[in-house]
Amino acid sequence: MLPSEILWPSAALVLAWPLLRQRWALSRAKHRSLAGHSRLAKRLARWLPGYSLDEQRFFDADGAGPAIAARRRAAFDALSAGFEQRHARTLALTAEAREGLPDLQLTGRYRVPFPFSDLVSRRLRVGAFLQAAEGRHLVDLDGQRFIDLTGSYGVNVFGADFYKACMAEAAQRASALGGTLGAYHPCVADNVQRLRALSGLESVSFHMSGTEAVMQAVRLARYHTRRRHLVRFAGAYHGWWEDVQPGPGNPLPPRETYTLADMSERSLAVLRQRRDIACVLVNPLQALHPNHNAPADSALVAGRRSAGFDRAAYTRWLQRLREVCTERGIVLIFDEVFLGFRLAPGGAQAYFGVQADMVTYGKTLGGGFPVGVVCGRAALMQRFRPERPADLCLARGTFNAHPWVMAGMAAFLDRLASPAVQALYADQDARWKDRAARFNAAMAEAGLPVVATNLQSIWTLGFTEASRYHWMFAYCLRWQGLALSWVGTGRLIFSLDLGEAEFDEVLQRFLAAGRDMQAGGWWLPPGQTPAAGPLRRRMAREWGRAVLGRRA
Repeated sequence: MLPSEILWPSAALVLAWPLLRQRWALSRAKHRSLAGHSRLAKRLARWLPGYSLDEQRFFDADGAGPAIAARRRAAFDALSAGFEQRHARTLALTAEAREGLPDLQLTGRYRVPFPFSDLVSRRLRVGAFLQAAEGRHLVDLDGQRFIDLTGSYGVNVFGADFYKACMAEAAQRASALGGTLGAYHPCVADNVQRLRALSGLESVSFHMSGTEAVMQAVRLARYHTRRRHLVRFAGAYHGWWEDVQPGPGNPLPPRETYTLADMSERSLAVLRQRRDIACVLVNPLQALHPNHNAPADSALVAGRRSAGFDRAAYTRWLQRLREVCTERGIVLIFDEVFLGFRLAPGGAQAYFGVQADMVTYGKTLGGGFPVGVVCGRAALMQRFRPERPADLCLARGTFNAHPWVMAGMAAFLDRLASPAVQALYADQDARWKDRAARFNAAMAEAGLPVVATNLQSIWTLGFTEASRYHWMFAYCLRWQGLALSWVGTGRLIFSLDLGEAEFDEVLQRFLAAGRDMQAGGWWLPPGQTPAAGPLRRRMAREWGRAVLGRRA
């Protein structure tokens, strides 16, 4: 063999070694789950076969036996008939609208684990229409009242009446200008100044949604750093835009997105080593369930759901992340679209004591109207380069800074600064920690396998026993007059002004729903509950039959 034939491969290996080492570090920094491996998750989603349990297996999916299955069938039939009678008008309009509303088709299908979905979507229907919101209550088309635990997906921080007042004031304040666009309503100037003070950042831009705000923040970070890649953390949600939602649900393969593990030394090492990272996105809600997707009842197969919040530990993580981003010239973006102004008047930045380079807001800030906002350092928010007049970073929507939306924002910010609202933030950690402790003590005393974990007023429910029927709890809660979002018990959102008597009422309804679960045989008595291992093996056999094309 000639010397050149030996030297060329060796030289190539030497040249490639830094890139290989960098790639290896990136792989190790990903969380060891599907949430951290977008490509693998997408491949698995395309391959995974669906199947439905027939009625016999539906009621005996855990092998509890004929007697328990009969109890479950009777409870299911009674609940189905009860819903149909109690919510007849609401269910009728929902069924009519579903034909032309794919959103309803999606939420109806994925409300529970898919082996159960076919029968549930046909027989245990849930209404999607409301006619009124009053205080802490929602009212459907049949006049049935629910205590609201949906939080309007994050909008409702201070109760429905608060936002109705903001919207009424906005209508009065902006009515003279109507829907005139292009120029600004005078309240915009005041909104900008107050947002600068709240965020600690110099510049502001307005958008029509949280997703749009995140898109603009990332675009500006790429524009000013001249780098392509962004870092998000496993399980975090930043809207439906492709670059920040690279896994299942996105038809395109992951491109310029690195999905790393939250609260990981290896992730910090990757940020220190790479030169292609424009920005890091942080959704502070992930402090409740690091590296796990937003919890939904559709994933409750063998029972457990991971969640936990350690404020001190997450604060230390954000501080270290801030240091590394500063050191490497990476733009740190706090995505507070969902959580903004819930933890503190200054948002998560104030709550955790960490200043981001950019922060995005949405939902509650519009005072009931749709809105997205980006606040950032002045240098990062500039849309053009004076020395390169054709080099621009455009983002301008027709309805950005709509007069009614800006007036709703002004009304929200006025109320946020009021003594009454500021008082709601006092001792919030202690108040909600005490409520969660009371809730958990009551569940344990009643012998119910339910445990709550919370990030202040945002809760998720876990279960202390394995079961294939935990998802049924959401339907029992609805029967007891509690409104949950379509993800069910995975996320409960309380308004900050919820009083102690109202919380006690919520607690009593939870206990009643738990007793319904026990009476219906969905939760078995202690000693009869199947272990997680046998349940997983049973499900594996179901999967095997589905893969082979046999009936589940």
